[in-house]
Formats: sequence, structure tokens, C-alpha cells
Amino acid sequence: MTSTTENAASFFVDRHLIEGRGEKIAYREAGTGRHLTFQQLKTGADTIAGALLRADVRAEERAAMLVLDTIEWPQIFFGALKCGVIPVPINTLLATPVYDAILRDSRASILFVSAPLYAAVAPALDDNPYLRQVVIIGENPDNAWPNYDAFIDGAPPQITHPASADQIAFWLYSSGSTGQPKGVQHVHSSLKATADTYGAHVLRLTEEDTVFSAAKLFFAYGLGNAMTFPLAVGATTVLFAGRPTPAAMIETLDLEKPTVFCGVPTLFAAMVAEMDRSGLPAAPLRGCISAGEALPKDVGKRWQTHTGVPILDGVGSTEMLHIFLSNRADDFEYGTSGTPVPGYGVRLVNEAGKEVGDNEIGEMLVNGASAASGYWNQRDKSRATFEGVWTRTGDKYERRADGRYVYCGRTDDMFKVSGIWVSPFEVEQALASHPCVLEAAVVAARDAQGLEKPKAYIVLEGDPPMDMEAALIAHVKARIGKWKYPRWIETVSDLPKTATGKIQRFKLREGVE
Repeated sequence: MTSTTENAASFFVDRHLIEGRGEKIAYREAGTGRHLTFQQLKTGADTIAGALLRADVRAEERAAMLVLDTIEWPQIFFGALKCGVIPVPINTLLATPVYDAILRDSRASILFVSAPLYAAVAPALDDNPYLRQVVIIGENPDNAWPNYDAFIDGAPPQITHPASADQIAFWLYSSGSTGQPKGVQHVHSSLKATADTYGAHVLRLTEEDTVFSAAKLFFAYGLGNAMTFPLAVGATTVLFAGRPTPAAMIETLDLEKPTVFCGVPTLFAAMVAEMDRSGLPAAPLRGCISAGEALPKDVGKRWQTHTGVPILDGVGSTEMLHIFLSNRADDFEYGTSGTPVPGYGVRLVNEAGKEVGDNEIGEMLVNGASAASGYWNQRDKSRATFEGVWTRTGDKYERRADGRYVYCGRTDDMFKVSGIWVSPFEVEQALASHPCVLEAAVVAARDAQGLEKPKAYIVLEGDPPMDMEAALIAHVKARIGKWKYPRWIETVSDLPKTATGKIQRFKLREGVE
């Protein structure tokens, strides 16, 4: 017998009215004046549930969400959960062929799409064999489909559908940092599991906090930051629908005055560079967090100098739903990923599956209640990633004697020079510590003898010296040792990244093969 209370919508939405928060603002949109109270969030989700049932979208069918970070997003997500439909948030910065692949792979029967994104997905809709309905949020560019207001108009509100804790609740598509996105299936209890671990022990939000996440809601990291953690405690969330440029983020911090800001390393680096030029945001920040990629030590220190607030770097994954290894406000050290979040266990193993000792490099495996159920229609990859209670992360780490973990790189990114492992991240961090380097990525390339050596791609800032390559090589040698320096350095205007800010090193490797 299932219980309504195990449906995630009961805890994250319905509970707030019982606890007296109905009139409190749950969400507000930066720059638009639009907002949602907790009562409006519940009413909206109940109405979406009714509209989905009225449109004959059945329990366990998929509702694709190609939706900007606006107040419709949480209403659609929880409305789907309430009636047993599975919401599938999709990256808003992809190309038409990828949307086509995801819609076909998920077999979504309905698609919610923000009007500015419609043109990118429209060519994939005509011959899709699964979609029965498309709902357009905003000004409707195609009268063949209803807009959001018409879709929900007059729909009978629905109470929350019973669900078990282990029932599939939603999917997230992996960011594709190493190739085509995969559908990651999560159960109802996963959301609260992240709130009870990282949310409670590291972020430590209260009802008085206002949270602003530059990372978008379609991203597992952004989903926790802007939805799970604030709703768990009744805090307020600021939503930003546009591109998170450094200038836009600084302006939003200044105008919206959040107490907690959630970013990614590439954004923090760019914001620090912008602050060097134009000054500080006047936000009453008490906390900042970072994930997606390891945070360079120099970026964290410069940010703290500007704002007076440290960045708590952590590591998570779509498969684990949020951060499981992190620094904390009372225990942080730049250049490390901290220690395991309470509720998670981690171990490092070598290629033979044996645990490695302190100061040795191994692949990280993690054990925690927020682990995904598996990949959709990817049995071999599910078996390779989910090993009983342990989930393979694909990240190489080193555990120091003091118990802190130091990121070395993705398993696919690691390589050996003269028989010794090289951490691309270590070289990248050394390069990025130079004042003229904004970003850096390092991959393996072969020299004239066919041996692998580091090759660096850099994005410059400021006024570089005349012999930039020689200066950087000397800088790296002085920082991390003479044999780890990049043998080739190529200056580029930007680095290939996923929409969530992860550098796609496989694309750089393709360029040297």
C-alpha cells in the first residue's frame, strides 16, 4: 500500500500550507516582478496535475520540460509528480538534433516549451511518433499548439497522487561532458535524501534565506540549489531566465540581495575578472557554493578577497543528484574537494578494483541514498556504473592523510608521462593561477616519438607578455614540477563546455588525434 506522504510533492509543496507559509514568497523572478507564494505554488501544481490528466497524459508517461527558469518550472515539475507523470527537464542550450534524440529516447507524450526555445525544438516535433501534445509557455509562435494559459484554464485541481519512496519520480539527462546525454532515473525519496544530507549539513539554509543559483534547474546541481534545498526549509528562491553572464550575475546579486549564491568554477572565474574591472556586488552574502568542475584555488581566494565570503567547493553528479563530497563553512581548503558529506560513503579504487591508500590516485565510488535507479534503455552502462550500493563517478581522486580529497581529473582525461599519472586539473590550476590566464584545459597529445605529453588550451585576459608560452611554462614548472609542464600551449577564444559549465575535454582530444 503506497502512501501519499512518500510522493515528493507532499513534502516539498503541500507541507508548507500546513506549517503556515501559504503567503510567504517561494519564488521570484529577477527583473520581471513575477513571483509565487507557497500557496500559489501548490495551487499551480494541483492545476497542472489536473490539466495533465484532462489531456490524457497517464501515470508513468513522460512530460518533457524544455523550460527556462521561470515560475512555471516548479509548478510543472511538481504538478507532474502529483499525478504520477514523470517530468523530464531538458537542457535549454542544445541543438535540434539532440532535442530530437532526447524526445525520442524518453518517448515523452507531452512537451512543455518556453516560447524563446520553440524554434530550436520545432523541427524535431513534426514526425515524432510519441508526442501527443505540446504546450508553449509565453507568446505562442505556432497556433497548432495551445499556450500554457489555455492548457491549464479550467482544469480541475488534483490532490497529490500516492507514490512509494522507491517509485521513479523524474529523469534528468546527463550533461554530455563525454558524449551523448543519458536518461538518469531518480525515485521520489532521492530529493529529500539530498536535502537531509548536503542541504542540512553543508548548505544549512533557514527559512530566512534567499537563494540564487546561476546553475539552471534542468541541471542536477541547479535543481537542488533552486528547488530542493529552499523548499525543504521554506526559504525563498530567485529565478533568472537569461544567460548567466558575469555582468548579469553581478547585477542580479546587487538587485535581488540573496544570502546564498550557487555558481560553477568557470562563472566564478569570469565574475572575479569582472569584479577586478568594475567593482563588487552589494549583496548580503553569507554563503557561496560551487560544483560541476573542481574550483581552482586561485579563483576561490580572489572571490573571497572581493566578497569576504568563501566558496565551498563540492563534487556531485547527475547520478547522485547533488553534492556528496564538499568543503564546509567551518572546514574548507581551496584546491581540495573537502570530505564526504554526512550520509555518503566514498572509496577510491585502482583499475583492478582494489582500494588505494592515502596519497595514491584512484577512481572514486560513492554510496548514498540519492543514487539513481539507473539509466533509461542503457543496460550495459547501468551495470558498469551502478555496482550494488556503489556508484562509479568516473572521477580520479587522491585522498590525503588528513582525509581531504584532491581532484585529479576524469578517468578518461588522465594520462601518464614517463610512467607517472598526470592530473590535467593540477596543470590547469597552475596555468590559471597566472594573472593573464582566465581559463585553461589540458589534454594528452603525442610528441614526435609517439609519447603522451600535456597540451594546454588557454583563454587569456589582461595584457600577456611578449613570450607568453615561455612565461607560462616557467610558471607551471615553478608551481608543480618540471616534468608536468605543457609541451604545447594554444590560445583560444573559449573552451568547449556543456551548458552546465563542464569543459568537454573529449572535444579537445579529438583535435589532437
